[in-house]
Amino acid sequence: MSEENKVPIIQFRNVSKFYPPHTYAVRDVNVAINSGEFVSIVGQSGTGKTTLVRLIIAEEHPTKGRVIVGGWDITNIRHGDIPLLRRQIGVVFQDFKLLPRKTVRENVAFALQVAGAARAQVREVVPQVLAIVGLETKMDRFPHQLSGGEQQRVSIARALVHRPKILVADEPTGNLDSINTREIIDLLVKINELGTTVLLVTHNRDAVNSLKKRVITLDQGIVSSDKQVGRYVL
Repeated sequence: MSEENKVPIIQFRNVSKFYPPHTYAVRDVNVAINSGEFVSIVGQSGTGKTTLVRLIIAEEHPTKGRVIVGGWDITNIRHGDIPLLRRQIGVVFQDFKLLPRKTVRENVAFALQVAGAARAQVREVVPQVLAIVGLETKMDRFPHQLSGGEQQRVSIARALVHRPKILVADEPTGNLDSINTREIIDLLVKINELGTTVLLVTHNRDAVNSLKKRVITLDQGIVSSDKQVGRYVL
């Protein structure tokens, strides 16, 4: 896609988030992430990375400024509209948040069922997303029968069921060894190549440096660096 045709899918316009009595989690953040980009957000603990994630998925509202996702100004989003927003954004966390008594298939299906999807849609979509993450042969296993990397793949599959425009991965490799970390990063790249915008929040220096993609660095809530081909430098 040429530069002039790129459309921001996430925009932070002069965004600050203040927690009384005297803490700014983020301050005066101006960032535009284009549709189809793969962006890593890095910084020390407590620099505002998770706050940005919470603002994108409307778990938090900015104290000042505007947050726009997919052309939708969600700064003051109504509570009833949040589920619609969340279907456009898949989120993957460090802890896999799988239901231990449900199989891989059932864990992924559950994300569709709670949104009111028809049975036919569930039957169609679940095998598709499990094939994307390479778990089509392990659909009937339970979480305890999987490695940590495989469990994270299930959580990624679950995040993809609504075909989101954006995938936010918040420390997705934090509990994984180096081999599984590499596989998860490769999977996120594959998902990005299929057209999904990927936002990776991570402390993993090697993963960020191997990607050779855009890196936004936060320092005490402020964007200290934003480079198109960046490295993890703190």
